[in-house]
Amino acid sequence: MNQQAWVSLFSGGKDSSWALYRALEDGLNVERLLTVHSAGDSYMYHVPATDLAALAAESIGIPLVEVEGDFDAESAEDAGEQGDKEVETLETALRNLDVDLAGVTAGAVESEFQTSRIRALCDRLGVELFAPLWQRDPRKLAREMQDAGFEIRIVQVAARGLDESWLGRTLDADALADLERLNEEYGVHILGEGGEFETLVTDAPHMERPIELEYETEWDGTRGRLRITGARLG
Repeated sequence: MNQQAWVSLFSGGKDSSWALYRALEDGLNVERLLTVHSAGDSYMYHVPATDLAALAAESIGIPLVEVEGDFDAESAEDAGEQGDKEVETLETALRNLDVDLAGVTAGAVESEFQTSRIRALCDRLGVELFAPLWQRDPRKLAREMQDAGFEIRIVQVAARGLDESWLGRTLDADALADLERLNEEYGVHILGEGGEFETLVTDAPHMERPIELEYETEWDGTRGRLRITGARLG
């Protein structure tokens, strides 16, 4: 009998990458990664550097399905309606996959807005949801990622206390200690759950080869991002 397949919602960032890693460690049969790209802001999906998801998928060795979403959360009048609209794009993609779907993995940590919609989506499809980060302590999660050998790069920042020096920085023990101090002083979330920072996983145990980046920083005085000029597998 053929084993049912899992699909991992995947952006290349730390949370979705950790959910995938945990799924593989637990023996789930992940046959597809699925990335939703958005040109504009999104309530449901990680936006920065998702164009590198294909490179990460190549290193991981699992086929990637890429979906284009025409989202612009910034101009949305109703957040709930916008979130529902964004999930419709994902639901259509999942229904069109050529797999016998068992479930979906997701990297949600604290967002009830996102998780409730993904859970409802899974209910409609009659499949399971694997969300190993959900409501876990962010400090413990960050340490688990580091202990497992995840190399996590910060690709975007938008919070008081996070200056241009954080762009491109590796989320290592020193960075985590600095984030602890910024959490106490400014309320910066340890894992960036409030949009304080966004990440890209450039190496991990489930990746055969690391992602090597060339980039420049763009900074407007209060926020910034990496402009990636080159990326390849090492």
